[in-house]
This record gives sequence, C-alpha cells and structure tokens, in this order.
Amino acid sequence: MAPRLRVLSLLLLSLTTCVRNPATGERMLSLVSKDEEIALGRQGAQDVRQSIGLLDDAKVQEYVARVGLPMAKRSERQDIPWSVQAVDDPVVNAFALPGGPVFVTRGLLTHLNSEAELASVLGHEIAHITARHSVEQLSKAQLAQVGLVVGSVISEDVAKYGGLAAAGLQLLFLKYGRDDERQSDELGFRYMLESGYDVRDAANVFETLGRVGEAAGGGGLPSWLSTHPNPEDRVQAARQRAEQAGVDVSKLKQGRDEYLAMLQGMAYGEDPRQGFFQGSVFLHPGLRFQLTFPQGWKTANQTQAVLGVSPREDAIVGLAPAGKLAPQEALRTFLSQQGIQPLDAAPAGYPPGTAYFQAQTQQGVIRGVTTFLTHAGTTFQLLGYTPAEGLATYDDAFRSTFSSFRELTDAAALAVQPARLELVKLDTAMTVQQFNERHPSTIPVEELALINGVRPGDTLPAGRTVKRVTGGVKLKPSP
Repeated sequence: MAPRLRVLSLLLLSLTTCVRNPATGERMLSLVSKDEEIALGRQGAQDVRQSIGLLDDAKVQEYVARVGLPMAKRSERQDIPWSVQAVDDPVVNAFALPGGPVFVTRGLLTHLNSEAELASVLGHEIAHITARHSVEQLSKAQLAQVGLVVGSVISEDVAKYGGLAAAGLQLLFLKYGRDDERQSDELGFRYMLESGYDVRDAANVFETLGRVGEAAGGGGLPSWLSTHPNPEDRVQAARQRAEQAGVDVSKLKQGRDEYLAMLQGMAYGEDPRQGFFQGSVFLHPGLRFQLTFPQGWKTANQTQAVLGVSPREDAIVGLAPAGKLAPQEALRTFLSQQGIQPLDAAPAGYPPGTAYFQAQTQQGVIRGVTTFLTHAGTTFQLLGYTPAEGLATYDDAFRSTFSSFRELTDAAALAVQPARLELVKLDTAMTVQQFNERHPSTIPVEELALINGVRPGDTLPAGRTVKRVTGGVKLKPSP
C-alpha cells in the first residue's frame, strides 16, 4: 500500500472507530471491543497473580473487595466482570487492567489509615476502567503499529527473566496521560462520594503519596506516582472538590478503626521468607536454598524468579521454579521450543545436565546456558544469557552462579520473619518521638510518622490507634 493511501486508511479507521466514552460522554478512539477488553484483562490478571502473587490473607481480600466492588458495580459499566484484590508486593502501588480487574499492593495498604482513603485509591483505579483509558492507549498503539510485542526472546521460559511472566503483563506498562489521571481523580471522587465515604480523605492519600515519592528520591518514585499529576496539585484539587461537594461531611464514613484493625499483623516491607539478599548471596528461607550472584551485578527478587543483571546490562543470570517435570525432561522441553536451538559445545565446570543454547529475539540472536535441578521436591531452572558475541565474556560468571546453588542450612537465616504492623491505642497524648520511645519501632521515626499519616513533630491525641512496626530482619542492600 502506498504511504499516502496507508495514512488515509488509518485516518478513516480512526474516524470510524470512535465511540462514546461510557463514563465521560466524550468521543474516544476504540479499536478494542468490550469482549476483547475483558479477555485482555483476564489474561493480564492471571499474569499478575502468577508473577506478583495475591496476598494470602482472606480477611484482607474480603475487605478490599467489600470496599471496591460496590463502587465498581454502581459505575457506568455494570456489565463487565469486576474484581478487586490485594497483591503481596511491598511497593506503594495500585493499578487497573482493562475489563474489570483492580489491584492494590500490600505496600499501599500499610500506608493508608482509613477505609475512606482506600476507597479513594480504588475509586481512581475503577475510573481508569470505566473511562476505558487503557483501551484508548491500546488503540493508539495499534494505529501506530506498535502492538503488544514482548521485547524478549520468543520462549516464555526465557521471557520471565526480562521481568515479564507473559505478554499480558505489558498492560501494566501502558502510560496514561495526565488528563486521564485528572479525569480518574474526578470520577473516583464521585464514586467515593456516591458510596458515602468521607471525600476529605482523598487529599490525605495524595499527601501521603507525595511524601512516599520524596522519601524514595527523585529517580525512584513508586510506579503509581510516575505518570500522575503533581501530588501537591492533587491535594489542593481534592480539597476543593470536598469543599464544593455540597454534602454534610459529618454523615460520611471514614472507617478509620475498621481499616486499622484489618492491618493488624500485616507484613511490612520486604518479606524475607520469600528470599532476601546478603550482599551478592541470595537466601531463600521458605525454599531452603542459597545462590551467589556475580559481584557488582544488579539483583532483583521477583515472585517467579531471582535474577542478576550485568553492570553493562548485556547479560542476565537467574533461577526460577520450573514445575514438576524431572530435570532431564524439563531440559528437553526447553530446548525443543520454537526459536531455541541447542549448541554442540559441552559446558565445562557446570553442574551435570547443563546445555548451551541459541535463541532468536526481537533485538537479535542471544546465546546462553541452562540447567534444571530438583530441590525440596521442586524443579528449578538456572539460566544465563547474553547477545551471541558475549557468551565467552560471561561464561565464567554464569558457571560460578550455577555452581553456587546449594541447600540453605544457616539457622539464623532459616528463622527470619518479616516485620509486621502492630496497633497501639494511646492512653495519653504524645508526640511521634515520644510514642517511638515508649513503643519502639524497627523503622525510622520519619517513616513511622509517614505510615500514620502525620508529621514527625505532630502530637498524637489520646485514644488514637497508632501503627508501629516490629520484628523483621535488616536486609543488606543488593550490589
């Protein structure tokens, strides 16, 4: 097709696929049908559950669903399969997928202080779905012929080491524009108000998120904040909406005590039972193994894999569960996949059953090495790969990591437990510092004030229920 005709055909397509947004009433681009949107969301939600993992706490799951689902089911899109769930991730975050799935992280839950604050967050994410913001982003990508192509090797077994369990998770990387975010703030406010929640608490959420961003540093904002408008502007806008709502706020629900009771005993921060680093050594008490990564490599502990990335970001080595297949059968299955070719060279100094391979990716040919082993009744895959010309450079690093896998026997490491939230009801007024002196926490005073929605110099009134953090292990930073 000639370039001019192609442009005209795309323009015609965009004009004929504009639909009316169910939440805003405005015209919007949509190349994705409702059924396709729901299917995308289901696949993405399945990927989230597999790669991040749901929080294993029935009372928390029931609570977040009880707050979020009524708002969703009273929205403009009552005909889609809504779900609201908590994921076991310490990052302060919440996100929505097309067609109904909404997720909030354990990290964000520990930083909120009322049911109304939770409703504010969930209302915002519900609004992204009712306004079909992700559908519009996907449609623009299709017009630009960007598509949803995973920039990794063809094999999903290899793709998970790039940070994605499957293609559906790419939905999480769709970036909404600031107008979309402001629109979601406005719609979420309405959903919150219609459900009878104290809308003044929305400003508290934005203020807390702004402080979380400041504490993380300029380059390390939580992903929930990365594309959102300035938190200070959102605090002011939320307060103005509350003032102009024209309702008796004394009749609106805050739900502070109920919410805090739900948090009692919740893990805070990283859960060392799911693995932690001491220098370059990764220790996993739950699965009772340890693995040593090359010095100076960036490391990450994900739900489905633990991995290290070379300083030049041109090589990856890691380990992941591989199901119940016997190691030899798992290796044959891996090497027989389309796009992967075994290499004839015999790996020297590696564990028995190791093989070199070559694979075609979007960026070119990679070469790597892999082996499968059984530990504690589970088969694991060790995998290292790099652009084809770099295998000789990184072969020693891969070999050293593979050979370091062993059973974890250190009693102290096996016994570690996560830090947890504990509630204390004050019998007298006191400052945050005085509270910390009387009820010591294992986090700094500034962080303690943050998770309680106050400033370090504030005075806490008598009768107030306050969070503290107890226990846990001080994790050394990854190299």
